[in-house]
Amino acid sequence: MLRTCVAYRNGQKLAEISVEEIHHYLEQPDCFVWVALVDPGPQELAVMRAQFHLHPLAVEDAQKGHQRPKIEEYGGGLFAVVHMIEEKDGELIVGEADIFVGRNYVLSVRNRAERGFQEVRARSEREPELLRYGPGYVLYALIDAVVDRYFPILDRLEDELETLEERIFAGMSLRDNIEALYALKQRLMLIKHAVTPLLEAIGNLSGARVPLMCTGMQEYFRDIADHLQRLNQSIESARDTLISATTVNVSMISLQEGEVMKRLAAYAALVAVPTLIAGIYGMNFELMPELKWKYGYFLAIGLMVGLDGLLFWKLRKEKWL
Repeated sequence: MLRTCVAYRNGQKLAEISVEEIHHYLEQPDCFVWVALVDPGPQELAVMRAQFHLHPLAVEDAQKGHQRPKIEEYGGGLFAVVHMIEEKDGELIVGEADIFVGRNYVLSVRNRAERGFQEVRARSEREPELLRYGPGYVLYALIDAVVDRYFPILDRLEDELETLEERIFAGMSLRDNIEALYALKQRLMLIKHAVTPLLEAIGNLSGARVPLMCTGMQEYFRDIADHLQRLNQSIESARDTLISATTVNVSMISLQEGEVMKRLAAYAALVAVPTLIAGIYGMNFELMPELKWKYGYFLAIGLMVGLDGLLFWKLRKEKWL
């Protein structure tokens, strides 16, 4: 679906135009067209391919979706893929933004993502001195907006990890914590899979050799690279903490099970003493001592209680009970 189609000249918005008018503005000097599509069908992509002379392999990637984050050169244009991560009902939904950039056009294709780039367009139009850089600046603004959206999601995951750590040391729901930690690890890896490949791709736009449409934008792309580096370091730190928390949680479960086994062994010992005495005197051999003594029963009971009391005191002292 076509969301917007706007022509710009020297950083100033000219007009919202129709698809049929695109070629007219592409022919004008110092002019570029910014088109935004949302979940487009094959026919819409085919129309855009004809208007902007897009490379068929890049169009095929945009149509299929589920691409790894990347920035590739196709002839005189760039094709960028970035993952758009959104939270919905406590789960992370991974969408995709495919961005085609040429000398006089920008085409953004958004798939499986609810939040668009309206604020990016509005901010760019408020900064004509930067928008004058043309499609290169728009590419920067779009990727920068996507990267900035990763930070609050990662912050919430780190807060959740801290909460889980508190639950672990409080001894609360240790087995449930394992499931929660594993689910948190999966969400953390979603962000890592979005950040790490993009960090490498952005590095190619902030170095000595950059595509023509990104000339003069190296510092801006270097700023994105710094943000991605911070994200990557935070993810690695959170992952290390997650591994440590999982190890501690498993150890706590083992300690808890060990305490249970100690208590069971202690109670078994308390039961074993009277069982042993009763078992011996229950054999009923004729010549057993005190078998027919009238106080034998009371002596056996007293012996059982006394030995069990001594054993109970000893086990309590050793903190087995």
